[in-house]
This record gives sequence, C-alpha cells and structure tokens, in this order.
Amino acid sequence: MIPHQPMSSFDHIKLDQFLKQMQVVASGGQAKVMVQGGEVQVNGEVEIRRGRKLVNGDRVEVAGEVFTVDLQGLL
Repeated sequence: MIPHQPMSSFDHIKLDQFLKQMQVVASGGQAKVMVQGGEVQVNGEVEIRRGRKLVNGDRVEVAGEVFTVDLQGLL
C-alpha cells in the first residue's frame, strides 16, 4: 500500500494569497473584494473564487497588470 502524501504547499497557491504576495493588495479582505467584484482574470477568464488554486504558468490579470505564476520565485 502506498501511503497518502499531502500536496506540497508549493504545488499551488491560492489566488488571494498570490495577490498579497505580488503586493496588489495589502490584506485578504481587499483580495476578497477585488476577486468577488470581478476585477481579476485568471488565464483570460474572470475569476470570482478567491480560493482558486493557481499553478506554475497561470496568468493573473488585475488592475491592468499581468502576472505569471512562478511558484519557485515565491519561495
């Protein structure tokens, strides 16, 4: 039997955490308002789930800026 191994915390990052890491917002509350207000796109689609899991290569557009997810760069 193969033991269950949890996903590494660096396999993904949640959208609201990513916005804080990129200093687009100062708090999770601000991220929630922006995301639920339809102000954020992921891979060209409006995303309203602040818990959306982002992986390497995902493109996040907010406030006219485009960010490409690079989990190694967030270490």
